[in-house]
Amino acid sequence: MSMTRRQALIAGSAWAGASLLPGQLRAEAKQVSLAFGPVSPVYAIGMIAELKGYFKDEGLDSKIVTGNAGTFGRQTLAAGQALFAHGDASHPLQLGARGKPCKILLATEMVCSYANIMVRQDLYDSGINSVEKLADYKRADGAKPIVAATAIGSGTWVFGTYVFEARGLSSKVNWVAGGGPNTMFPSLQTKQFDAIMAPPSWIVEVEKKGFGKTIYDTSKPGVFEKDFGGTLPVLVIYTLQDTVEQDKAMVQAYVNAIYRAMAFVKATPLAEVQALVTPKYFSGIDPDAVSAELGFDKSTWAYDGVIDKASFERGAKPWYRKGTDIPETRYEDVVDMSFLQTARAKYK
Repeated sequence: MSMTRRQALIAGSAWAGASLLPGQLRAEAKQVSLAFGPVSPVYAIGMIAELKGYFKDEGLDSKIVTGNAGTFGRQTLAAGQALFAHGDASHPLQLGARGKPCKILLATEMVCSYANIMVRQDLYDSGINSVEKLADYKRADGAKPIVAATAIGSGTWVFGTYVFEARGLSSKVNWVAGGGPNTMFPSLQTKQFDAIMAPPSWIVEVEKKGFGKTIYDTSKPGVFEKDFGGTLPVLVIYTLQDTVEQDKAMVQAYVNAIYRAMAFVKATPLAEVQALVTPKYFSGIDPDAVSAELGFDKSTWAYDGVIDKASFERGAKPWYRKGTDIPETRYEDVVDMSFLQTARAKYK
C-alpha cells in the first residue's frame, strides 16, 4: 500500500470530552486539527504527539487531516478547515503574500529531506549520475529532461529548482507536477519523467523496485549545506496570525504537545519510534522506507525546534526567487519563538 492510500481524514485522538467528576463538569477538550501533505514519515511528529497522548494531556482533542502534496496543508489552513499546518517554510510565507498572515511556531527539519533527486534507472546505468549530467541529457525527441516535483510551488519544487539554479542549470530542465508515489513511481518506470524529487522513504521504495537511483542525497553530510549555505527552516509547524491573536493558550498547548513529541523522538531509539507510529499510519509501507525517513531527522537535526534569525535569512536563497511568488519577509514578522521558549522551559 502506498503512502497516499489513506487520504481524506485520519481520526486523531479520541474525545477527551466532558466526563462527570464529583460535583463538577470537566471542561470539554478544545478541538484542533493539523493539516499536511501525504501520510509520510516526514510529518510523523504530529502523529507521535497524538499517539503518545500529549495533545490530550494539554487539553486538546486533535485530529489529523491529510492530502496528496505539501500544498494541501497550506490550502486547508487558508480555507479555515484546520487550525495548524505542517509543511515547507515557504508555505506560510506564500500565505502571507496572499493576505493571510501566518506565524511559524517551530521547525521540525533544518536540512531538507525531500531535496533528493532520483533519475530513471536506465539513465543512471548509462552514466547519468550527477545533477550536471542530468541537465545535459536530451530526451529522444530532443527535449529537455523532465523533472517532477510533487506540485509546482510545493517544497520539493522550491528546493529542487534551487539546486539547479544554484549550479546555473535552471534553463536546462523542464519541471512538472508529479503528485504522490502512486503517480510518481510509475511515471519514472515508464520514462514519462526522467527524474523525480524524493524523500528518503521514496528513495528506498524506488531503488528496491529498480525504477531509479539517487544522484543528489541530502542525508550525506555537507551536501545540503554546500548548495544552501548552511541549515535553514525546512519543515515547520505554522498557524494563521489570527489564531495566535484569538487563542494564545490553545496555541501554547499545541506547541507544548509538539515539543514533547520532539523530546520523545530525540530520547528514544529509532526502532521504538517506528513501532509507535507504524500500526496506525504506516502498516502498508515498506518498513525500511519508514526507517529511512524517521532516521533522516535523527541523523541531521538537534530536535530543539529553534529557528534563529541567521538560519531564517539563509532561506532567502531558495524562497525569494522568480516563480516562487514569495515576497521578502522579515524574520520578526513571521517567526514567533515565544511559544516554543515557554514549552522548553516547562518541559526541560
